[in-house]
Amino acid sequence: MPELPEVETIRRGLSNKILNKQIVNIDIKKPNLVRNKVANFKASLKDNAILSIDRIGKLLILDLADKNFLLIHLKMTGQLIYSSKDDLIAGGHNFPSVDNLPNKYSYIIFSFADNSKLFFNDMRQFGYMHLVNKNIKQKIKARFGIEPGTKNFTLRNFRAIMKSRRGVLKALLLNQQIISGIGNIYADEICFRAKVLPNRTVDSLSDNEIKKIYQTSQYIIKKAIEKRGTTFSDYRDAANKEGNFIKFLKVYGRQDKKCLVCKKVNIKKIKLAGRGTHFCSNCQK
Repeated sequence: MPELPEVETIRRGLSNKILNKQIVNIDIKKPNLVRNKVANFKASLKDNAILSIDRIGKLLILDLADKNFLLIHLKMTGQLIYSSKDDLIAGGHNFPSVDNLPNKYSYIIFSFADNSKLFFNDMRQFGYMHLVNKNIKQKIKARFGIEPGTKNFTLRNFRAIMKSRRGVLKALLLNQQIISGIGNIYADEICFRAKVLPNRTVDSLSDNEIKKIYQTSQYIIKKAIEKRGTTFSDYRDAANKEGNFIKFLKVYGRQDKKCLVCKKVNIKKIKLAGRGTHFCSNCQK
């Protein structure tokens, strides 16, 4: 699943390619991926242009010339692929291949006046596009919690959240209405670096452990963005580089392999908060 670093990489890559281009056609093959009436959606976007691309959590927010906004969420298997004569820039889920476009999963296709195209592929069809006005955009943004790397993600705010909640740590880290942008991969890596088990209850955490989780949340997300994410290994970004945070993973996807840090026990994998969860029973307490 594309997470915050992957979506941020997409935002940066597309911002260099699709801004201020006239949209001349929108081909929609799966109307269920659009949260508006299809006829209205197409009419509003035709001859429109994208002025800027913002993001909150894993949600892309495209600012349009007519002062409306196009929201795009890739969910589990979404891909965004920009294709022109000279460029192929792709991001999102790393399957299927982005060659031979359009393919059978290319359900929404934007055509621009310069003959370049933007493909929205989604194998499992959980993603969506939603055209909204400014008021609705603000209401949707208000549903998101504090996000690592932003000015409201302070230790004070983070500690206040932790002190006011109960339940399992990982479930809290994944709750986008409380802390936005942290997904399954990075939640596991955050807990490992903080040396805290992901199945700890929030009310069992000490002040020092809360501070460590806060600091590692900032570190892991920043580092993953710098490395263009984890799920980009099959893709090229705007700089023709591959995402390589996968080289820095310490626990995620390493079940039954020796811990890279303590080298004493194998990484374990359990089901937690509905997600596969990886940890080292020796390094994490």
